[in-house]
Amino acid sequence: MSIESSTVREHVERASECIGAVWPLHSFVTANPLSGFEDQPFDEAVQRANRLFGGRGYPDAETFRRAWREDRIDADVLGRLLNRHGYDDDPESLLDRMATQTMASAEPPDPDSAESRLDCIFTKWLTAFLDEGRAEWPMPNRDEGFYAAFRAVARYDRDLPDRQAIAQGPEDTVRAIADVLAEHPEHRWEAICRKHLAALPGWAGFVKRRAASDGSWQEARPITMVDYLAVRLTLADVMDVPVAPPDDTPSFGEGEQDDAPSLPALWLRAWERTYRDRLLDPIEEASASLDRKESSPERPAAQLVFCIDTRSEIIRRHIEATGPYETHGYAGFFGVPMRYQGHDSDVTVDACPPILDPQHRIDERPVETHDSTRETYEDWQDLWQAGQTLVKSLKSNAATAFNFVETAGSGYGVALATRTLLPSSVYDVLKTADETVPDESTFCDPELEHEPEPAEAELSRGLSLEERVGYAADAFELMGWETFGRLVVFVGHASQTANNPFDSSLDCGACAGNPGGPSARVLASICNDPDVQQKLRERGIDIPEDTVFVAGEHNTTTDAITLYDEGVPESHSDDLERLRSDLERARQGATDERTSSMRVDVDDGVRETERRAADWAETRPEWGLAGNASFVIGPRPLTSETNLDGRAFLHSYNWETDTTGEALEAIMAGPMVVTQWINMQYYFATVDNAVYGSGSKITHNPVGNIGVFQGNGGDLMTGLPLQSLMSADDQPYHQSIRLSTVIHAPVARVHDILDDHDELVQLLDHGWLALDVVDPERGHESFHYEGSMRWSPPIHEGESLEQAPAAGE
Repeated sequence: MSIESSTVREHVERASECIGAVWPLHSFVTANPLSGFEDQPFDEAVQRANRLFGGRGYPDAETFRRAWREDRIDADVLGRLLNRHGYDDDPESLLDRMATQTMASAEPPDPDSAESRLDCIFTKWLTAFLDEGRAEWPMPNRDEGFYAAFRAVARYDRDLPDRQAIAQGPEDTVRAIADVLAEHPEHRWEAICRKHLAALPGWAGFVKRRAASDGSWQEARPITMVDYLAVRLTLADVMDVPVAPPDDTPSFGEGEQDDAPSLPALWLRAWERTYRDRLLDPIEEASASLDRKESSPERPAAQLVFCIDTRSEIIRRHIEATGPYETHGYAGFFGVPMRYQGHDSDVTVDACPPILDPQHRIDERPVETHDSTRETYEDWQDLWQAGQTLVKSLKSNAATAFNFVETAGSGYGVALATRTLLPSSVYDVLKTADETVPDESTFCDPELEHEPEPAEAELSRGLSLEERVGYAADAFELMGWETFGRLVVFVGHASQTANNPFDSSLDCGACAGNPGGPSARVLASICNDPDVQQKLRERGIDIPEDTVFVAGEHNTTTDAITLYDEGVPESHSDDLERLRSDLERARQGATDERTSSMRVDVDDGVRETERRAADWAETRPEWGLAGNASFVIGPRPLTSETNLDGRAFLHSYNWETDTTGEALEAIMAGPMVVTQWINMQYYFATVDNAVYGSGSKITHNPVGNIGVFQGNGGDLMTGLPLQSLMSADDQPYHQSIRLSTVIHAPVARVHDILDDHDELVQLLDHGWLALDVVDPERGHESFHYEGSMRWSPPIHEGESLEQAPAAGE
């Protein structure tokens, strides 16, 4: 590689660091849109992002005013913070001042400007190339890469002023960039690249993620950030659009920086501190009561393990209220990073968090003893596929299209009217169909037998015995289990919506926006294996012989819980029926609670959630993770007596069984980072939805099976829609505060873990999340992480906080 080539690539790579990754809509991942800025203090990062993308970084004055008047911000906490930094005016006056000084959001671009025309044409080419199976007539030459395909087809684009120049231009992508940059001094190259990446951060983020993932679409239709800039700069050149930013534009990282926190930053801190104090008070009391509480000699009727997802908190409370049940929290991929393929599915999904790569390939395989069920399923599937094929051919064939519309129009009209006016009835029909047609879980099992693939294969199939034992042990050790009930249920989760491009945003985030049921079935199969149980006993995990593991899936829209109980022995049928009955009772209470948060007055919460699940005109089938504000790592009794209002991620953990600290380290390095990503996605999409969200669902235009536009083109929208965050146009439902993590463990243990993980210290020191530790060895006192590896109160003798800046400052 020549020096010039490497130099250009280095500039592109550095410019790309500020662009956050964007996942395709069919596998939506709630990630921090400012992930490229996490190496900077929060206040500094949002100011730089404002200059680059135009988005606000803090809630506006009216949001703070509403929180203040609703007593979400404690007057004493706010007063101390303001006085410490020299603000003497009363809160209302400060809010009035803030309203005139608030960081401005981006102004809509002039549609007639040269940059807008460039964006419009460039977006057209990105849409054509990046399509993932939606287009009937796909763009040719895509297997050669984006830049090569663009050069091959550009001659036919009448919107381009100099098509011949493109065809005769450099064949090499790096040379194409270099030719445009050559007119500018090298010290400006990075700024030029950054300007053109930030012009359409949604598309740039999608390309960045696709290039890094190296998945099947990337392999077949390759594109890189270098390709992206080669095409964009080539277009800018032939369209005579200014390539470089204005000379007076501050360099990246420059600008007005004030050592003192801004007024919005102080209000935000006060809001967060108020929430954190109110969360810690009952946790400290519960921690102290654990010393006085005697362990119950009775086994629970069942133990249910839910995802740490905030929506699980509500249903867990209601299940525990119905009888002698234990509930636990664990990451929703249940610790098995796999690439999964369902029976008869044409695609695989990576069922693991985005910070992990899948390590195993696991497919669903039919079980011979259920051949009749399988035949029934396949008969229905064949009938459905035949009907779909027939309708599609009749609609798209020029000879039959008009006759088909005339003949079937009245039937379509009735169906449309029914779906629009009677969504609850539609739900009943769909439910009856589901009960009639067997689910693949009734005749398939996850194929766990280890089948080593040739060396060049990406993933081996199945799991070895050692791997199975490891995943089962990890689950029980991370959750700190010492006893087992007769039934242990691993409950994944998924949503149910109609006509919703963002449906995967409501599925399991730990499974990369996919349903969690398959992951639950895999871990249940592992734990039911007698060989695995024997190995676990040798490791000190004694599973009773009468314990049966069952998988389930929690429908977060309707709170129905489906149990995959094929293979459960007759000896446990009474236990299973009792559990089913109690789950229905819990569902009623949970749906009544959730529908009240949607400000609807209904007599039956279950029926209302079923309507929302089937109503194709419903813009808010459920709240998703809106409201998330905290992550609690500890035993369930810490929070079981507190209504956390569906705002807390809950991960089970027992510091006493984790003698080495390895379990806590895994939770902090994994789930804690993922929950921070989720929290930041909701935070920024609420603070400035036009820039960091995706606007109203009403005007969404799905494109290429990868994302949505607002209107008929433009940037790929990157975040959550308004209806997932706002109760009304001017009233946020999600409270925009950063995540507060609470850990129940010796503070010295947490300190040592942080000492080994610079990436966690960076997040904490820069104020991207907060951390408190309730120490059961120090009188159940809470210790707040202040920054620079210092705690309040100090944990080491003679330590002083005078020189330690608060986290985020």
